[in-house]
Amino acid sequence: MGFPKHRLAASVAVINDQNEILLIKNWKRGWEYPGGYVENGESIESAAIREVKEESGIDISITKLCGLIQDVKNSRCTVLFLGTPIGGNLAGRDDALDAGFFSIEEALKKVTWKTYKERILKCLNTEEHPFIIES
Repeated sequence: MGFPKHRLAASVAVINDQNEILLIKNWKRGWEYPGGYVENGESIESAAIREVKEESGIDISITKLCGLIQDVKNSRCTVLFLGTPIGGNLAGRDDALDAGFFSIEEALKKVTWKTYKERILKCLNTEEHPFIIES
């Protein structure tokens, strides 16, 4: 049996002082919150912070671990965090067409992928942290 090959990703639900969530617009999936793969030699938390900056221009601080989502079939695990903005200039960058802060209600209307809506709700429900979802 060979060594397993898994992909590790990190995503952050960034909430500002007005209780708005940061969304980025991906060219393929539409609106979602920022995230991406952890690079070799990089910590999960550093990857989360980097991905937010690359996709939105926003610098953040990680405030809490929300949970894990494991896609068993595709050998992918995503670590989800809550974060807060601490600087930067909001603009769609890297592989994001646009970026913005939206009320939770508006964000849930903008996000069209059901699994991403569910992730937002899970991250915002702090009573359920930490969670593990296997799919």
